[in-house]
This record gives sequence, C-alpha cells and structure tokens, in this order.
Amino acid sequence: MQSNGDGERSPGGSRIERHAEPAGFSPVAGERSTEQISAHVEAHLGPVLTVFHELISDGVHIDVLVVGPSAKEPCCRLVTSGMSDLPMTVPDGAEVPRHAELMMSLPGDWKLDEAALRDERWFWPFRLLKFLARVPHRYGTWLGLGHTIPHGDPALPYAPGVAFTGAIILPSVTVPEAFHSLRLAPDKTVQFYAVVPLYPGEMELKLRAGTERLLDRLGARGVSDLVSPTRPDVSRKRFWLFG
Repeated sequence: MQSNGDGERSPGGSRIERHAEPAGFSPVAGERSTEQISAHVEAHLGPVLTVFHELISDGVHIDVLVVGPSAKEPCCRLVTSGMSDLPMTVPDGAEVPRHAELMMSLPGDWKLDEAALRDERWFWPFRLLKFLARVPHRYGTWLGLGHTIPHGDPALPYAPGVAFTGAIILPSVTVPEAFHSLRLAPDKTVQFYAVVPLYPGEMELKLRAGTERLLDRLGARGVSDLVSPTRPDVSRKRFWLFG
C-alpha cells in the first residue's frame, strides 16, 4: 500500500493516509515467535484458552490467542501472534516501535463457542484484529499510538447491530505494566497495543479536533480499552462540556 504522499491533514492536524489496494497474496515471511508470545501472554494475562489459527495467510501468519475470564480478571483477552514476525515500515528517524502485536479486551460474557463465532456479532473483534495486524505489512506502513483506522471508505459498522465503525490504537490500561513489551532479541522488542473501537462521531471528532481532544473525552467518561458495546458516544453534544 502506498501513501497518498500529498501531506493531507485533517482539520485537527492528524495526518491522513490513503492507500492503494495491493494485488494478490504475498508469501508468508518473517521469523515466528509464537512460543515466546504465548508464554508472555500466559505469564501476565492468564492461561490461553484456545488459539484461532489462520488457514490461509497473506504476508504474515496471524493467530489470535484467547484468554478466558477468571476470578482475578473477569474479562476475555484476544491477543494477536504473528504481526511482529516482520518489522513495520516506520518513518525515517522516528523513534517508534517497529514490531507490534495487538489486543482487545472483551466482556467476560462474550460468546466464544464455535457456534456463536459463526455470527459476525461475536466474531467481529477477531476479524478486526487480524485485519489490523496485517495492515502494516500489506500496505508498507505502520501502526502506533493514536492512529485511527476506519472500517472501509465510507466507514461501515463492523457487524449487524454493532455501532462502531472505526478503531484507535492505544496503550492498554487494563493489563499489568510488564505486559506492554516483550524483548525477543537485542534488536527486537515487541510492543503490545490495545485496539479500542470507536463510533462514527468519535472518529470525526478525532479528525476535526485532534487525538488529545478525543482522549480527553474518552477519559472523562471513563472509557478504557475494555470493549463495551453499549458505552456512551463521547462525541455527542451532551458531553461537549468536557472539552
């Protein structure tokens, strides 16, 4: 994928990148670190309940590790494994992580059985993680803190009955600090980012007013990286008093 290259920016100052869809599949490449990532997840989040393996992979092989709820951690965790097999294409001179994996935290009652996950209303977080984990490698770009990615152009809901149409990359505030990074080699440290779904108005707020304004609104309403399908839309006028 190629950047639009024209320096397009939103009214809030965010850089906007538009990319051309590459043709065909690319061979799987990179050095897999499945065992190390699984051990890291289990050490800090809990036992891996199951792994959703890819049958067909494009560029990198992306699995999703599932950590079920427990008495200590009543939510479900989804963590990618494979995004970090290859480095991301970061801007020259930028001091940002080149290797990353993604995670989502779901309510403890999220349906994870095989029958339920045939329904997009329950499967969409898996699909979202796999899509985002492949974005840097498929399009020659990178994902980092504060980046927002719409679900299509124009952006559409992730699934029937789901109001979210985009997502932002943030640090997780619901996991132990030690989970945020994993050093695999002297020159390779994997950063774990949270994926937080956003409403259309919140995506527009970020473009219009900037990332900090959106984060202020989310923080004021107590929105964390724990996905809540019925949480308030912080872009709505009744919340404008928060900034």
